[in-house]
Amino acid sequence: MNSVRRVLRVPVAQLAVAVLLGVAVLVVAGSWLAPYDPTTNVPDIKLQGPSSAHWLGTDDLGRDILSRIMAGARVSVLGAAEAVAVAMLLGVPTGLGSAWLGRRFEWVALRLSDTLMVLPFTVFAIAVVGALGNGLTQSMVAIGILMTPLFFRVTRAVTLGLRQQQYVEAAELMGASQWWIVRRHIWSKVVPTIAVTTAQALGTALLVTASLTFLGLGVPPPAPTWGGMLAGDLPYLTQQPYAPLYPGAMIMLTVGALNLLADVIRDSSPDDVRRGWRRNLAAAGGGLTGGVVAPVVPADPEPVAATPDDEKEDAGVRVTAA
Repeated sequence: MNSVRRVLRVPVAQLAVAVLLGVAVLVVAGSWLAPYDPTTNVPDIKLQGPSSAHWLGTDDLGRDILSRIMAGARVSVLGAAEAVAVAMLLGVPTGLGSAWLGRRFEWVALRLSDTLMVLPFTVFAIAVVGALGNGLTQSMVAIGILMTPLFFRVTRAVTLGLRQQQYVEAAELMGASQWWIVRRHIWSKVVPTIAVTTAQALGTALLVTASLTFLGLGVPPPAPTWGGMLAGDLPYLTQQPYAPLYPGAMIMLTVGALNLLADVIRDSSPDDVRRGWRRNLAAAGGGLTGGVVAPVVPADPEPVAATPDDEKEDAGVRVTAA
């Protein structure tokens, strides 16, 4: 609770939370709050501009754009959350286990992580959809599997740093079990890092989800999605050049709020967690894709000014040597 209060005191975090709460309302009740049915075609009013009846205008089939944006939040955001949930379930336990379960488990986990990191998100998702059928669940599970190394390596880096702490070594010498040490001393300090990674991963997953729906994968029309709306507006840019701005703005605001919140959580984390994370990241396998974190090269130590005693000792050494 103290960490939550510390984060919410930051004005930027308050703004990000307000935006995310608004998006959450659309996810839960967007279809109910929409003024019109987002899938009903009304050809007589197609491609109309903003008006009192349709605040954002209508699309090429006469559907209300505002209603489709509100209803499309549910599929777009829940799809991203599903991918991140799969990545967390696979990555966090294996990241913790790789620091405690021996060299064999560590070697296998690292090799699997390296293999998944070289696969591109969109291409792999398209292959899975082609093999298992066009559906949001299939594509999001595929994206979640590819995002697993993100959580695995970050969790492992922090755990390696915490395992070297004296209180953890003392608990091991006193005969504490590995499960008790992880639950008592490790997990509470790993959570802030997982929270940062989750916020940034949600933004990445939302962009990937929008890319897939833009290509017509995952959620087939006429179901409203932000990426699908972007694709549907492209052929009519001459009639409505402003139409792609609406779903694009929703994607930008949501991803931006998630990244801002992630930055505030990271800056509010305890100093020992941040130092352990950075110090052991290179040992955990180097930098991660997606701009989440990068290896930190230790700076050269600052020169220490010589004291009078040091100068006397140096002078004595020079005289003896002479």
